[in-house]
Amino acid sequence: MSFRLSRLIVLLSLLGSMLALNLSAAAELQLGDLMRQLAQTRTARASFVEQKFIGMLDKPVESSGELSFTAPDQLEKRTLQPKPEAIILRGNELTLERGKRVLRASLLEFPDAAVFVESIRATLAGDQHALEAVWRVELDGSLARWTLRLTPLASNAYVNRIRIAGVRGEVRQIEIEQHDGDRSLMNITRLSAP
Repeated sequence: MSFRLSRLIVLLSLLGSMLALNLSAAAELQLGDLMRQLAQTRTARASFVEQKFIGMLDKPVESSGELSFTAPDQLEKRTLQPKPEAIILRGNELTLERGKRVLRASLLEFPDAAVFVESIRATLAGDQHALEAVWRVELDGSLARWTLRLTPLASNAYVNRIRIAGVRGEVRQIEIEQHDGDRSLMNITRLSAP
């Protein structure tokens, strides 16, 4: 085999490897792959720090606490700072706890809020059909580091856009942009199982 022919074979082999890597990277951008990865998590706990940027205020309002999720439909947000409060969602039952006050309601009574809640819950559960039923979904990145951009398909009085970013099967950040220009940014750190 001549030197020139062996170089050509090596070059073709390298090009084939590069093409395979590019095809592999493109495959990682498929929403179904991400949803399957997310669906593997049946329970999760995390800490959060949330900043709310409100137009009337000079600086963001910050809160922190813990989140928990149990597939397919239980979601809890327990704020510890600045004041303890809990928002618990089991199916369509919504419970708000502040001090000794407890308020219970059906999520179905708040359709605009339900759409927002379902975006988070469907993402955590890896439920692509539920997500696409009410959101235009755009996915950027790879399975190693991804970003979902959600825009409501129908008019929503509350949410303009949601951005959810993560690493592999973990949600790490949720940003919500409201119609009134206010927004919130929640950074999430997964906690190890108890």
